Amino acid sequence: MAAAEEEPQVAAAEGVAEDATDTVDAHPRPPLLAGNRLSLDLYPGGCHRLLHLCAQQTPQLLEVEFLQLSGHEDPRLLEATLAQVPKSLPHLRSLVLKGGQRWDALGACLHGSLTTLPASLGGLARLVHLDLSFNSLETLPACIPQMCGLSALLLSHNHLSELPEALGALSALTFLSVTHNRLQTLPTALGALSTLQRLDLSENLLTALPLEIGGLSSLEELNLASNRLQNLPASLAGLRSLRLLVLHSNLLASVPTGLARLPLLIRLDLRDNQLREVPPELLDAPFVRLQGNPLGETLPDSHSPPGIPVVLEMPRLFLTSDLDSFLVTPQGCSVTLACGVRLQFPAGATASSLTVHYRLWLPEPRLVPLGPHDSLLSGVLELQPHGVAFQQEVGLWLLFVPPRARRCREVVVRTLSDDSWSDLETHLEEAAPKRLWAHCQVPHFSWFLVVSRPVSNACLVPPEGTLLWSSGHPGVKVTFPPGATEEPRQVRMQVVRMAGRELRALLEEPEAAVSPLLCLTQSGPSSFLRPVTVQLPLPPGITGLSLDRSRLHLLYRAPPAATWDDITAQVALELTHLYARFQVTHFSWYWLWYTTKSCVGGLARKAWERLRLHRVNLIALQRRRDPEQVLLQCLPRNKVDATLRRLLERYRGPEPSDTVEMFEGEKFFAAFERGIDVDADRPDCVQGRVCFVFYSHLKNVKEVSFYRGAVPEEVPEEAEAARQRKGADTLWMATLPIKLPKLRRFERLGPAWGPSPSLAPLNLGDAETGFLTQSNLLNVAGRLGPDWPAVALHLGLSYQELQRIRHEFRDDLDGQIRHMLFSWAERQAGQPGAVGLLVQALEQSDRRDVAEEVRAVLELGRHKYQDGIRRTSLASRDLAPPGPSTSQSPEPAQA
Repeated sequence: MAAAEEEPQVAAAEGVAEDATDTVDAHPRPPLLAGNRLSLDLYPGGCHRLLHLCAQQTPQLLEVEFLQLSGHEDPRLLEATLAQVPKSLPHLRSLVLKGGQRWDALGACLHGSLTTLPASLGGLARLVHLDLSFNSLETLPACIPQMCGLSALLLSHNHLSELPEALGALSALTFLSVTHNRLQTLPTALGALSTLQRLDLSENLLTALPLEIGGLSSLEELNLASNRLQNLPASLAGLRSLRLLVLHSNLLASVPTGLARLPLLIRLDLRDNQLREVPPELLDAPFVRLQGNPLGETLPDSHSPPGIPVVLEMPRLFLTSDLDSFLVTPQGCSVTLACGVRLQFPAGATASSLTVHYRLWLPEPRLVPLGPHDSLLSGVLELQPHGVAFQQEVGLWLLFVPPRARRCREVVVRTLSDDSWSDLETHLEEAAPKRLWAHCQVPHFSWFLVVSRPVSNACLVPPEGTLLWSSGHPGVKVTFPPGATEEPRQVRMQVVRMAGRELRALLEEPEAAVSPLLCLTQSGPSSFLRPVTVQLPLPPGITGLSLDRSRLHLLYRAPPAATWDDITAQVALELTHLYARFQVTHFSWYWLWYTTKSCVGGLARKAWERLRLHRVNLIALQRRRDPEQVLLQCLPRNKVDATLRRLLERYRGPEPSDTVEMFEGEKFFAAFERGIDVDADRPDCVQGRVCFVFYSHLKNVKEVSFYRGAVPEEVPEEAEAARQRKGADTLWMATLPIKLPKLRRFERLGPAWGPSPSLAPLNLGDAETGFLTQSNLLNVAGRLGPDWPAVALHLGLSYQELQRIRHEFRDDLDGQIRHMLFSWAERQAGQPGAVGLLVQALEQSDRRDVAEEVRAVLELGRHKYQDGIRRTSLASRDLAPPGPSTSQSPEPAQA
């Protein structure tokens, strides 16, 4: 039906609903009744509206085939409303009654209140689609098996512990989803669903499958991931139509050999099970995924009975450096890097031994490709050799701290391939409190990083046309008509929302509002052969029946330009009560604005920049024990107080700077005033300035050592501008004072006293047995890695002290190790036997490699001491006058 023909019916039905809800909602928002669709799930009071429409016997209800209700209604009101559906909507084909449309304080979806369905719904003879996801069902309502025409049944995210045998009566069912429930067993009648094509039972508590499951002759996709299955029935080999079988994250010790003979199978996912042996046919199959299983080689063993395989344990490596290499053999291995990265090489991933080099790079704009609304969550991991293909995909786990705002955003691992960055299929796993793993499978090595971005929806547009909608904002849709493209092309959609409060503050206009910002991209030719219809929701608080069209603006931006153009006069805007539709032939960025301002393009540019800006503070702190060590840090405003509480025990300094605004990935510099020099050998030092790149979810920290020297000929421009500025200066952000250490008496007396003594070093041991200097202790700390808690306990630290260190440095493994070792060394300074205690603790913690290095340093120190004694003795005998001999202090050994 054309839009012009729909409008009278829509207006009539919505007007009736508005009158009915005056007592329900102080600001009633009518439902959407368009053609054969009735959507009542977007607003509160949907049940009241439907009851009123039924009482009015609205003629349009007889044409409704699709009904959407919210599961967050009062249970009794919901039951009473559903009881009216069979009588008032006799032609209903699809009923969607979902929860999950509200969120708790942590952003988790809340379940709806639905616990059952009225028996009268069994009389919906034309119903083919029923969605009851995200509710509180504990048993399957008795009316569902009576819906004989049902084709799709969605029951995910409920509390079902079993399914009834009566489910087998749904002879027309083709799709059944019961994921994220509490199922422990399955009914034998499940095998009677001969038309079933897709079955999703993932994320349950299943321990076994009925033999009858082999009767699903039409089944094409079966998902049993994340259950407790220990074995599989041989009848699975009878699923001759099966194309996809997902069994990862179970407890399987074996699989039926018949799976290898399924003629249409294109993917078999057996990751993360307990498989020690699989049929040889599956080992060689390219569509089988076996990562995370203890597969090994069968070797003869004189202590094992004949025929019993002996499985070699997969080697496990723990590396403590951010730049290193390791060897991978055909047996496979599990590798954990110091930065928290995990790699899982399955057996057979390489045909021969391969040396893998890795390096963790600090992120910078040259390495990190970010979209305008993306956030970086990790450093850049490089794995070499680049491009070498593995015979089986390698598992990669990247550790990151999840962002606080996660609604309508997703986390993906990106990789560089053929000079372009692409997304990998990413799964999130809990690693520790406030830490998550980003898990993906990689076919070859390259560069990898973790990014948070607005939810991205993509589809392949065929010549026949299709529909693409946003999973985060269901009202945003793009319709591709038949003939829009000759060849299939990939299309991607992202939607970004702007808070109305920020917009009104920017425009100083109380009634201003904007729709979500829509970004559309595509592969292939830049234009479509036929116009594509885009649907955007109207700005919040604006309805199609009451808006002033002169205040509505459709804005357009074509990257890389930063300007927004008003194209309202160039397109035909079709308005419904809730949505605006328009047609385009090529993709870009689109934004609906409702404002009285005239020059909207410039305001949109400011608003778009505000969306991408982060409010941050700069701090400069000096180490209490060594004021010449300065900590510079840039961090988001909401993290300042917690960071200072954690640091002020070891650092002191001025108050943080005023709040400044920065873009993600923006580069800036810390410049220093006259009389202060920074070590020019630092890789991040550029002409006397320390370079930063701001990433909102990473640590933007620099530790700088200052020293006194000659006044430099040129002062960095930022410092000079900061000193001389009298007004606003866009280059200047903040100036923070640094208190230099006081001049000691030797320095005030001048150069005649010789070289100025440095601060007293922290040395363990004595001249005769050998010294361990600060440099030596830093080398030891860099080698300990995850073994440091065992070393600490053997050094005599209490478990409570370990927990305090872990909490204080919870995001910094190196900080934990250094603080433990140096705080212990400070307590041991001047006491005999401290070095021996350290060596003993290392050996007891199975770190004999580090203990041997410490012994070598001590031996070097003893040799230096003895050489010094001999040189001093000769000099005293040959040159000194008679009398007591003098001695020379030995120089501490450096590692």
